[in-house]
Amino acid sequence: MEARRGRIELTNDRPSLAERLRLSYMDPWMLTAAIALIAFSVFTLGSATQDDIPGQPLYFTFRQALYGLIGIAVMIAVARFDYSRVREVRIGLYSLMIGSILMVFLFGAAARGSRRWIELPYFRFQPSELAKVILIVALAGFAIEMTRRMDDPRRTIRILLLGSFPALLVFLQPDLGTALVLGFITLTILFLSGAPWKHLVAIGGVVVALGALVLVAAPAAGVPILRAYQQERLTSFLSPSANPAEAGYQVNQALIAIGSGGKTGRGGDSTQADLRFLPERHTDFIFAVIGERFGFLGAGFVICLYALLIWRALRLLIQSKNFYGTLVVGGIAAMLLFQVFVNIGMNLGLMPVTGITLPLMSYGGSSVLVTFLAIGLMQAVHVQMRLEPGDGANNTPLR
Repeated sequence: MEARRGRIELTNDRPSLAERLRLSYMDPWMLTAAIALIAFSVFTLGSATQDDIPGQPLYFTFRQALYGLIGIAVMIAVARFDYSRVREVRIGLYSLMIGSILMVFLFGAAARGSRRWIELPYFRFQPSELAKVILIVALAGFAIEMTRRMDDPRRTIRILLLGSFPALLVFLQPDLGTALVLGFITLTILFLSGAPWKHLVAIGGVVVALGALVLVAAPAAGVPILRAYQQERLTSFLSPSANPAEAGYQVNQALIAIGSGGKTGRGGDSTQADLRFLPERHTDFIFAVIGERFGFLGAGFVICLYALLIWRALRLLIQSKNFYGTLVVGGIAAMLLFQVFVNIGMNLGLMPVTGITLPLMSYGGSSVLVTFLAIGLMQAVHVQMRLEPGDGANNTPLR
């Protein structure tokens, strides 16, 4: 209580939650890695895509910079939010995710034989990108609700079906790469939520059997499940020189680009990127552009930034104040790790070409904004971890 000018005023000395959620509570290393990655992406696109759009040399550069600025704002806004409340609306979020994916089949724009985007004014929205984060927060909530029945195979099956259904819808677009990401997220949350090893081994056996059916048995029987180009992409990395003009073309050009970069890169003399031998150099194969233009040092710098980002995520996973935060951070870490590993692997000819983008490096509004949204959720977990009990944060462990 405080007397002021003859009046008695009530004051609250304890700052509210909104006042306490400041930038100083965010993880500075995670923030630095994310901003450095988007900044390096803008710089790379500015030097490698000047001749892509006639009359608009900064077409990709300007848009990626804009996506990055909006994404950073989204990340900061989400970091100030009490993430644990998302668990309460998991059913609505899951329904929204399924509905948005289904809308692609009705209103999606067709490009290169697939429907993945919904055309909006000045923006192409890709629901399957947003589905990654929605699946993480919704599936984590469902997993917690079923924690008391860990040894029950029905629990594992239900969580697996909840994760597999959106992955199947995305696969039918077709978008094999994003479907694989959703599948990996589902398996990670199953593992972190305490699914018995015997259940995980059984799932692994089913995955191997399905892989053999899709890639070997079904085509041999004359009933191909994958489209021809998808099957070629999945198998061409095993022997890219066998058909260098078709299935192995992308991998071969990426290897030439990275190999020619040497230690410090070729700079403005990057023939693979500048002369357009390297396909999709602003999206799927931007790492090959980095390898050619900036060499081993540039590629190593990018990998170090991803290592820093993922290390902070894994550290936060252990330190989270509640189980829901652990599952959310674990799912996001799995999403980032899988995308980085597969994208860089396919640029190096070690993984199949699946169309998985490199987070915050590949050009694309949906990808950039969703990645910053995911990092914002991790920052929200970090912020609440920093708050002392009694500051308004929900630090009570969730079952």
